[in-house]
Amino acid sequence: MLLTRKAENFMLRVGIIGARGYTGEELLNLLLQHSQVKINYLTARVDRPVKISELFPQFKNRLDLVCDNFNLSHALESADLFFLALPHTTSMDVAPLLRKRGKKVIDLSADYRLKDFKLYEAWYKAKHKDRKNLKKAVYGLAEIHKADIREADFIANPGCYSALAILSLAPLVKVRPAQIKSIIIDAKSGYSGAGRKSTDGPSWGEIKDNFKAYKVDSHQHTPEIEQELSKLAKKKIKVTFVPHLLPIERGILETIYVRLSVPSASLGTGKCQVSSVKLINMYKDFYKNQPFIRIKNEGEFPSLSDVQHSNFCDIGIKAGKDKKLIIIISAIDNLLKGASGEAVQNMNLMYGFRESEGLPPFETTGQREKIKRFRTGFTI
Repeated sequence: MLLTRKAENFMLRVGIIGARGYTGEELLNLLLQHSQVKINYLTARVDRPVKISELFPQFKNRLDLVCDNFNLSHALESADLFFLALPHTTSMDVAPLLRKRGKKVIDLSADYRLKDFKLYEAWYKAKHKDRKNLKKAVYGLAEIHKADIREADFIANPGCYSALAILSLAPLVKVRPAQIKSIIIDAKSGYSGAGRKSTDGPSWGEIKDNFKAYKVDSHQHTPEIEQELSKLAKKKIKVTFVPHLLPIERGILETIYVRLSVPSASLGTGKCQVSSVKLINMYKDFYKNQPFIRIKNEGEFPSLSDVQHSNFCDIGIKAGKDKKLIIIISAIDNLLKGASGEAVQNMNLMYGFRESEGLPPFETTGQREKIKRFRTGFTI
């Protein structure tokens, strides 16, 4: 399909609704690097129509498209695929308008992630106004739902914490769900995860030279993690999830503790006990055809600098000394693999493009310098 479209000079017309936030800005950066995409429509809450290069100077002479408030008729004329980079509870006002007219949608909010509307209403404290499309939206974690994403017209992009937790645990809950006794997820994120204009986001005074937990065992990504892990395990999976806020801009690192019900023969055959090597090999086999998953070798664990400004998810695994505990340490960039990068990866699958098209790190030499130049002018 990709070769045919290239031969026909196929260019996908896309729109970003909510271009002014962190994820909107990241989408602009990524899509401008994409060989088969043309950004045709931008919206944000603005007092007057304004060039996007005035809001983000790094786009000067790269993209001078005018950004204005949402106008349905203009949107429908301008693009075929829309990214909704909108706050939670807002996307469900816009998505049905686009879907009714046959437009494809990738929603980066939480409005279509939870398939039980009652669960959504309980965790997000808002009535769900588009239950019809709730069941139709495909959960957009590429490594888990690739086949469904390729056929989808409507994608619910995962939450950042959720994406990392699910990727970190998927091989274990898929292969050996019966032996899992408990799961504790200790997560740390940069402040960009709260959004640029979030009303409940932290102020700089709260995070400078500080580190704290928040929404302890009550974060809204908890039911999303449990929903997807339960599907993989084909049984109910519960997690204890505690997020923390780091005084840095971007990146998520999670340390996950999985307690097993039995110490021996857990992940191997016969009388073999759990070992780090067996776990690592199991994870490598599970993700062998996934270009953005990197499994660390024995004794190696990821850091945030390994994944920042990339679409990679890095995972390290260790078996505890008593053979009843598995420790998983994983990391992603919350704005890329945890949001906009995942959205572009989903778009690539939907349209038959190369899965890594437009996604950093770019497939050239001098990776770090390329990424540095790619991010020049980033606005905090």
